[in-house]
Amino acid sequence: MISRPRPRLLTVLLTLLTLAGVTALSGCSDSSASGSGSKITIGFSAWPGWFPWQVAQEQGLFTKNGVNVDLKYFDNYTDSINALSSGAIDANSQTLNDTLSSVSGGAKLSIVLVNDNSTGNDKVIARDGITSIADLKGKKVAVEQGLVDHYLLLLALQSAKLTEKDIQLVNLPTDAAAAAFKSGQVDAVAAFAPFTSTALERPGSRAISTSAEFPGAIPDHLVTSQKLVKDHPKDVQALVNTWFETLAWIKNNKDAAVKIMAKRGGVSEADYKTYDAGTTIFTRQQNIDAFTPGVTPEHLDFQANKIIDFIVSTGLAQQRPSLDGLFDDQFVKAAPQ
Repeated sequence: MISRPRPRLLTVLLTLLTLAGVTALSGCSDSSASGSGSKITIGFSAWPGWFPWQVAQEQGLFTKNGVNVDLKYFDNYTDSINALSSGAIDANSQTLNDTLSSVSGGAKLSIVLVNDNSTGNDKVIARDGITSIADLKGKKVAVEQGLVDHYLLLLALQSAKLTEKDIQLVNLPTDAAAAAFKSGQVDAVAAFAPFTSTALERPGSRAISTSAEFPGAIPDHLVTSQKLVKDHPKDVQALVNTWFETLAWIKNNKDAAVKIMAKRGGVSEADYKTYDAGTTIFTRQQNIDAFTPGVTPEHLDFQANKIIDFIVSTGLAQQRPSLDGLFDDQFVKAAPQ
């Protein structure tokens, strides 16, 4: 899906600098060393592991950590991925497999933070009478093609010795896919929370496969342009520091945090609380462990190569993306303990 063109951030910044006048720039000759003061645009969309960014904004934690952030919410996750790849925003919250797809298309990106790992909040949900993935053979299944839950669906089909050719795939944006399933237009849907709540409103529906069955397959990240890391490392460090401070605030103010995040997600507080087990938020140490090279699914390099094998073999990517510069752990290592 191709997003609508958006003005580049650089144009906006140049206009602001011109209006501010030359004197406002005195003493700021080395912005990468001391913090740029420029506005950093971060994208995020509907996923429990990314809603803490809303808490950070409302509690003034970006400002506290000395970074000027324009937090941009995308109703459509695909649009946020395209915005980062095209340079319309500086950073985005997105999955590893979607990031790898962008890199395979030529985007220069760096993963600087692991927000979470999906441990059940990505689901394949089916109507009454369908009790297993094998039962999907010949059925209509809605999913946003090429994105994270398409990947989950393909993994689930593979586990049942089926392929995409064995089902009738209906390509719809995730919110529309969940709505189509709820209204009875399709037999099953692959979706992520909070859209899973919409799908499960269909009487008799149930999850027949979830990300909990594929440990480490869907890690979620803060992904930045490599240019941002190179030109403004102090700002990137401030973003990472803000994330961990936000997690501490949420821990100490659980009810207030749930209220903020549920409102952003458009669900009730009770529904939001059901997402806890399905999204494992990573601590600083878990981040460091994930960035460390290894041979198990908890290690990002291992998981990335596994995903690359899969997305190339299934045609989700046309070529193997390079991992050079993709995993940048300097910021989580430097974050306060």
